[in-house]
Amino acid sequence: MKYNQNFRISQVTNQTLVVGVDIAKKVHYARAFDYRGIEFGKCFNFKATSEGFKSFIKWTKVLKKEQNMEKVIIGIEPTGHYWFTFAQAILEEEMLLVQVNPYHVKCSKELDDNTPSKSDLKDPKTIAFLVKDGRYRIPYLPKGEYAELRKANNMREEWVQKKVAVKNRIIRWFDIYFPEFKDVFSSWEGKTAIMTLANFALPKDISDLSAEEILTCWRTEVKRGVGIRKAKELLYVAQKSIGIIDGSNMADYEIKLLIKEYTEINEVILDLESILEKIVVTIPGAKNLLEIKGVGMRTVCGFFAEIGDIRRFESGKQIIKLAGLNLKLNSSGNHKGETTITKRGRSRLRAILFKGILPLVATNEVFKRLHNDNITKGNRPMKRKQSLIALCCRFIRIAFTLITKNERFDPEKLLKDIYRCSDGKEAA
Repeated sequence: MKYNQNFRISQVTNQTLVVGVDIAKKVHYARAFDYRGIEFGKCFNFKATSEGFKSFIKWTKVLKKEQNMEKVIIGIEPTGHYWFTFAQAILEEEMLLVQVNPYHVKCSKELDDNTPSKSDLKDPKTIAFLVKDGRYRIPYLPKGEYAELRKANNMREEWVQKKVAVKNRIIRWFDIYFPEFKDVFSSWEGKTAIMTLANFALPKDISDLSAEEILTCWRTEVKRGVGIRKAKELLYVAQKSIGIIDGSNMADYEIKLLIKEYTEINEVILDLESILEKIVVTIPGAKNLLEIKGVGMRTVCGFFAEIGDIRRFESGKQIIKLAGLNLKLNSSGNHKGETTITKRGRSRLRAILFKGILPLVATNEVFKRLHNDNITKGNRPMKRKQSLIALCCRFIRIAFTLITKNERFDPEKLLKDIYRCSDGKEAA
């Protein structure tokens, strides 16, 4: 994988037809230029259909032949998910497809007419000019098990968000109709609490029962962990509840629907996690990562789902940049501003790494030692969050080495490589 600017510029020669395509939902717009920016023909629009793609490919080949060009580079601005089908059609023709950063398009679209206007005629030219200047990247479309893993992980994230939304609605329901419920149960997501909400959620329904009747209902599914004392406590708070009484019939119906939805979402998430586990074990190097104490299945699944085949990278630094964990400086002359991470990469990958590093620091002796040294030793010790970010980058480099070289994690070797100074000063 090449990221060098000179390399990308060198791909556009005087024998290269540069085509910029503005992607939309139904109709795409394209314009063609040479390496100096001279346009060939007029703006070409085509529909996002099989026939439309064929007409675009034919138009491109005709221009290529008329201008005696040797190759074609097609540049696009990734607009949501609309570019997926177009990319597939282009790659099937074995044509080079590249992407430009939408932020770059926004910043450079005023260069020609000095206006911030946006149009279907203007954007393809802006995209094509960014491509000819080498400001593009080759998109990665995962294949095989990597594509399956990414789709499954994306689905899991979507259902987790649905679960969070339902949980917030349930908590809101508690605050309105039964605020004291959460004082009885340490977690309303427990089996006994869920069973209570499904059978008699409102305070008035509980008040009509005795503690023995409540316990008898619980005992049908929960054999231990709760007793008559808990039933009496629930009965007491129900009788003293300050919850809203009006609209109780629909409130009862609402909580039962919410609990049903919550239960169904949980089942889907568990099913997806099972699918993820089956897929990830087929990924080369996944078992090497899982052998590291503190690295869980979710972290490994999310890691591979976001980066795909790690062997396509030349170094761990490229993955760090992909995650947006590379540093950006803020200095001018004698002014030295704060150094922060760019956050310009895949936000989901960055989140997965940060969540995954927390159990590593808590349970893995090597990472615990590194974290402690980062925040306590040296002339300028790191803040805790800075140390965690630094350890995320170190984990990426470790993962890259373990997978590409097919090695097992060796804590002693890692520490030896880090603390190699003979005077005992840590270099981590």
